[in-house]
Amino acid sequence: MTDVYYFVSDLHIGGDEQLQHVAFEDELLEFLGELAATDEDAELIVNGDAFGLWEFTELDGMAKFDALVERYPDLFDQLRETGEQIQITFIPGNHDYELAAYPEYVERLAEYNVTLEQEISITREVGERVVYVEHGMQRDPNNSIPDFGNPYANPPGYFVNRHITSRAGKLSGRGRANWLRDIQAVTPMTLIPSWMLSNYFYREMSPLLRYASVPFLLLFQVALLYVGLFLLYVTGIWEAPLDLFEQALLSFGLVGEIIDALLVINMVVIFLLAIVAVPLYFFGRDVRKTLRRFGLLTTDAPEAPTEKYVEGAREVFEADPEVAVFVYGHTHRASLTEVDDRVVINTGTWLKRLQRQDPFVGILPSVFYSSYKLNYFRITAGDRPEEVVVEYRVIEKSDPKELTLLERLVTRKPPRPEAIPERTVVGTEAEPAEQFVDD
Repeated sequence: MTDVYYFVSDLHIGGDEQLQHVAFEDELLEFLGELAATDEDAELIVNGDAFGLWEFTELDGMAKFDALVERYPDLFDQLRETGEQIQITFIPGNHDYELAAYPEYVERLAEYNVTLEQEISITREVGERVVYVEHGMQRDPNNSIPDFGNPYANPPGYFVNRHITSRAGKLSGRGRANWLRDIQAVTPMTLIPSWMLSNYFYREMSPLLRYASVPFLLLFQVALLYVGLFLLYVTGIWEAPLDLFEQALLSFGLVGEIIDALLVINMVVIFLLAIVAVPLYFFGRDVRKTLRRFGLLTTDAPEAPTEKYVEGAREVFEADPEVAVFVYGHTHRASLTEVDDRVVINTGTWLKRLQRQDPFVGILPSVFYSSYKLNYFRITAGDRPEEVVVEYRVIEKSDPKELTLLERLVTRKPPRPEAIPERTVVGTEAEPAEQFVDD
């Protein structure tokens, strides 16, 4: 029986044009090389989305695998070398769902000492306990495979990737900063409009237009205050605050006069927006009512990314009391959640990660901070037969320096999230549920 299991997921290697770039290839090769050099009886399990097969739109069938081998020869050579020393197992995710649909992939991957299990989930024994492994797409309505194994049974997410993600890969090189290729790093997908607006404003917009609009956008909140003081003044309710405000601005000389002019312009814009907002409000309310009537819009609060998986894990734990660890990926959020005396872990992603940060002044677009978290989990038996040890490890990789000067000036760096424990022992005395998410 294998002594040690390593888990990674969501590498998303491959795709059209700019999506071919793998920012972590060197680190992945080094990681695989270290596993090849270990004297452990180990198995590496990639629990889904090893490849980005959905992101190939100009190739079909096994031609996609041929392209992968051609583009990443060092990676496949290293898989073959590592697979000679330890077992390597892939299971399909949604982005590489074709691995489940074509038996040829089993044969082709075996040439590189990789075992492909064309299953939704697998299990592994660790001591006297069991580890349950899945990718997690089946618990996501937009990416759940309706007829697993059927090559034509593609969920809505497939068409989104074909028409949005792949297209972004083809167009990214035309941008000023090649940013569109990072669309896969935007989670949840509802943030894509905000992310695109951010990149348009800080990167693609004409510099002359951008820096001409910045003063107005930075002073927007002050302009709202100015409007309030103006309304108090013209109605005769309280004239002193506006007089004091004007005197304070004039004390700054020419700079104060410029700010005063900008505030007046902003005030006019605010009044115009207020006039337009009235009919738009009633129109928007009617549209929302219509969408709710057809069941296309719900007022329920969105479910936290981990909740559906924790609930799924509870069902697995109840069905099989020997299961000590529930492993999934898919959401790109590495996490460890303690549920009574069991553990639910998300293997995260090696893709670039984006964290949204709102400016602390004005109404400028949000800024998306980039980072890497090349993480993996190591699972082995504990000192007692009923114990399982879960270790969380991170491979260091410097964060990209991609922010413009303006982005750095108007935001603060996001706070570091609570770290996932480096070592967790499952099977000890039950403790209250606790969750660690490494975002």
